[in-house]
Amino acid sequence: MQQKNYIRILSIAGSDSGGGAGIQADLKTIAALGCYGMTAITAITAQNTVGVTGIQAITPDMLAAQIKAVVTDIGVDAIKIGMLHDPEVVHVVASAIKEYQLKRVVLDPVMVATSGDALITPPTIAVLVKELFPLVTVITPNLDEAALLLQRPLTSRADLDKAAQDLVAMGAKAALVKGGHLAGDKVTDVLLSNGKLHDFSSHRISSQNTHGTGCTLSSAIACYLGMGFALEDAVAKARSYILQAIAAGAGIKIGAGHGPLNHGFAPLKMQVV
Repeated sequence: MQQKNYIRILSIAGSDSGGGAGIQADLKTIAALGCYGMTAITAITAQNTVGVTGIQAITPDMLAAQIKAVVTDIGVDAIKIGMLHDPEVVHVVASAIKEYQLKRVVLDPVMVATSGDALITPPTIAVLVKELFPLVTVITPNLDEAALLLQRPLTSRADLDKAAQDLVAMGAKAALVKGGHLAGDKVTDVLLSNGKLHDFSSHRISSQNTHGTGCTLSSAIACYLGMGFALEDAVAKARSYILQAIAAGAGIKIGAGHGPLNHGFAPLKMQVV
């Protein structure tokens, strides 16, 4: 008889002490979508809804040990990668993807927190592009992160298509450029995959509680990829989840700044495959 298992999702990211983003948001998302969450923590941050007051890096050896412990025993169906704060950490993650032949990898190039605090060192960006872009299934930068990667301002809807094309030209297999930072009543994200552009548009939800939206979306995409959905479908389903999570948390007051989403608005039972 074939052994049953959960859908196993590994988050390689930083810890957010405020619980709204990073590892904490990833685990909440993974659990809400009925998957089994695991972590390899890259850094510990002291942060809340207002900002980041401290960052303590985890050593590259300890990060490598976390990934090895999970992959060699439990196994992994999909991976979400978030905060990678220096080149050595990027080397560790890239090496692990190659050594363990890891598939279905979502890279959220976390560079700036919702509060505006920088979360990555400038030399790390070049290493990220060179070593990780060719290895992952999709990258999911927001407008500010895409602008940093491309070294030019992105200010219009038309810029999204070209940004996705240029990011793929830099080595990414697929790119989801998120346009939430553009003004207007609609939010449009653009996915370039297999040479085809896909638009995803939705009405903007008015909410102060948007901390961790990027972490949540990338984790949700990883979950749906782990379930076996194609990338375009995984993005569509992940967007549906995050829009509902934003709407469900819009009326809540947590902290003085950007509060969290309501990840658990309608949790699913653990899926067994």
